[in-house]
Amino acid sequence: MAVRRRQRRGPGGGRALLAAVLLCVWGRAAAERLRYAIPEELGRGSLVGPLARDLGLRADELPARKLRLSEEKQYFTVNEENGNLYVNERLDREEMCGESATCSVSFEALVHNPLNIFHVEVVIEDVNDNAPTFRKATLDLEISEWIPPGTAFPLEGAHDADVGSNSLLTYELTSNPSFSLAMKDSPDGSKPEIILERALDREKQSFFELVLTAVDAGDPVRSGTVQIRVNVMDANDNRPIFEQDRYRVSLREDAPPGSAVVNLSASDADASINARITYSFGEMTIKALQKFVIDAESGSITLQESLDFEETSVYNLAVEAKDGGGLAAHCKVEVEVLDVNDNSPEITILLLSSPVPEDAPVGTVVALLKVRDRDSGENGQVSCELSGEAPLSIVASSGGSYKVVTASALDREQASEHRVTVVARDRGRPALWSSTELVLEVSDVNDNAPVFEEAAYSAYVAENNAAGALVLRVQARDADAGANGRVSYWLAGGSAGAAGAAPLVSVEARSGALYAQRSLDYEQCREFTVAVRAQDGGSPARSSTATVRVFVLDRNDNAPRVLWPAAAGGGAAAAPGEAPGAAATPFEVVPRSAEAGYLVAKVVAVDADAGRNAWLSYELVPASEPALFRVGLHSGEVRTARAVSERDAAKQRVVAVVKDHGQPALSATATLHVVLAESLQEALPELSERPAGAEAAAAAELQFYLVLALALLSALLVLSVALAVLARLRRAGPPAVLRCLGAQRFSLAGAAFPADFCEGTLPYSYNLCVAAPARAVPEAAWPPPPVPILSAEELLGGEPLEKPSPNGSDVVAGEPPANPGAPQVCKSACCRCCP
Repeated sequence: MAVRRRQRRGPGGGRALLAAVLLCVWGRAAAERLRYAIPEELGRGSLVGPLARDLGLRADELPARKLRLSEEKQYFTVNEENGNLYVNERLDREEMCGESATCSVSFEALVHNPLNIFHVEVVIEDVNDNAPTFRKATLDLEISEWIPPGTAFPLEGAHDADVGSNSLLTYELTSNPSFSLAMKDSPDGSKPEIILERALDREKQSFFELVLTAVDAGDPVRSGTVQIRVNVMDANDNRPIFEQDRYRVSLREDAPPGSAVVNLSASDADASINARITYSFGEMTIKALQKFVIDAESGSITLQESLDFEETSVYNLAVEAKDGGGLAAHCKVEVEVLDVNDNSPEITILLLSSPVPEDAPVGTVVALLKVRDRDSGENGQVSCELSGEAPLSIVASSGGSYKVVTASALDREQASEHRVTVVARDRGRPALWSSTELVLEVSDVNDNAPVFEEAAYSAYVAENNAAGALVLRVQARDADAGANGRVSYWLAGGSAGAAGAAPLVSVEARSGALYAQRSLDYEQCREFTVAVRAQDGGSPARSSTATVRVFVLDRNDNAPRVLWPAAAGGGAAAAPGEAPGAAATPFEVVPRSAEAGYLVAKVVAVDADAGRNAWLSYELVPASEPALFRVGLHSGEVRTARAVSERDAAKQRVVAVVKDHGQPALSATATLHVVLAESLQEALPELSERPAGAEAAAAAELQFYLVLALALLSALLVLSVALAVLARLRRAGPPAVLRCLGAQRFSLAGAAFPADFCEGTLPYSYNLCVAAPARAVPEAAWPPPPVPILSAEELLGGEPLEKPSPNGSDVVAGEPPANPGAPQVCKSACCRCCP
């Protein structure tokens, strides 16, 4: 079971606590240190301690806080569900820390949201899992028979890889009356010695076998044995003597193999073979035996393998000098390894938060680094800096950790990623450095609205376009990426005059192309505007609007329309003599006394197109005989081209062609019937002529209209006489109903504008009325002459057909000079009749 240790405060605990509080206030991210203690050799999955609870984290917070460990070698692991710390692999203290008095594993615990780092130390406690061992299985001693009792002979001690009480050794020797065991204290600890209890006699016994047992103080107790073989020799009364008992030597760690370490020398006062000295290493660690070698004859110690200060800083060598008689002397050689700046700083990336959103606040931690230099002193002191242009900075933390934080606001549209180099440099001479590159990607945030290439667009579309035709393509760009930069287009409204804009065009959501929904007509809509909105796919979405003004171009798709004379079937009154229901044919009466230039009629036509497409010109279809009439090219006035002669036919048919100036030109025809007669009465017989097939119908229709006209005229005369009598009887003015019977014989002519016509070449209309004479009609004049039949132009509206009369008065075309007994035809805008 892991034991959690808490450090106890000594007398200076108050100052230490104050310093810790000030350190936490100065750096909010200062690391906290947790310490656990566990015995070595725990199995995989053994509990170390409740790490999450000790860090102040609840179980329900673990998924969001993402607790994890950062250690180079994964000795431990943390459970993601409960946050407990467990052993990940078997821990052998002797393998991890060697002979060090203390052994611990340090690592960092990282938590997110917010990001923080905690230092954790796990102390590995020693267990008695190693038995004492001797370097040799057999120890050979040569003791001269002249050695006096009480002489001590040093023995090679046992080695226990454990530490603490588990490495405290006691020795036992098998019982023998000639030898005993004693312990000699030395700087390296107590060493066993064999004491000669009584004088030896080689002739009696030349060989002894003893067993030395080493027992540790662990629980359970472990032990090791070595066999001691004692050979009894002849007398050698002087042993070798070293100049010093302990030698101290310093050696740089970059010393090459073969370098001399020290030259040892021992002297022996004996002579001959007893004075011949050989050198050898005594009890030493295996690592020391691998690093150094001693010359048996000269006692010179040389370096056999390269040294590493970071691995071992001091080596203790045991040297034995033995003479030919078997006597030996011992000394210690302490080799201190001097540190050299031979290790570059090591940079470890513990955490890299990439990508980071571009709206991350200043000071956001984006990376955690750990820098370590295996050298010591100034050679191991490291400083870090960032190299490269980036809105980042590096901040030192505790325990050799560094944080990379944002130094200013990020903008993905300016830089989608930042590359910086972390440079770690020590303070050695010369300084060593190392570097690693950090690549920080910036993720997009929808902070840009779409921007149109133009704020207002203009498009020109010819009318009569096909439905679905491309009108214009708008384009907006969004500096964001992904869905935040994906632009869709919509119609946001608009106006098109009388016609709504919505049914006219549509926009494709992805491409921004505007298409005509139906064929456009210039005569109905000449221009319209629509508002196109561009919206990105971010959340929340951003949008902008552009105005598109569409101009419809005119095409010559409308032929001229003749307003007067009206075409057959156009709704005009039928002429006398025509069958009922037949279309009335307009006609004009021209006196045979008319001179050249006499105004016959005026052709009135309009064109719904605009511009050149609406410019009209008039011309007559050539006749077979010399032309009697001509038409104004632009006015449409039909006049006599020459004086009327007796040879000219009484009925003339004039066909006028009206053309516009479009490409291609469109045209219409108007047919005008002209009767050459001095008066309307003379023209009636000519108008009565009809084809034989329609003569009966025309006669019946003419009779109907004559009877109707006579009835109306008679009723009007009776009413006029009655009103006049009533007026004289009352000696008052005429009643309101006879207000139109004024002193004027002819009404005034005036122009009126129809309300339903907005453009054309002749915007005029005329109203005609027929009135009877004001005075009493004598019986000789009864019945009155028939009422003249008016043309369609006079009934439907048109320019007055004025013709100069011989006496200078204006009368209806074909009417003789005014006759008091004949009905008068007047032209007036108010239809006020003559008295």
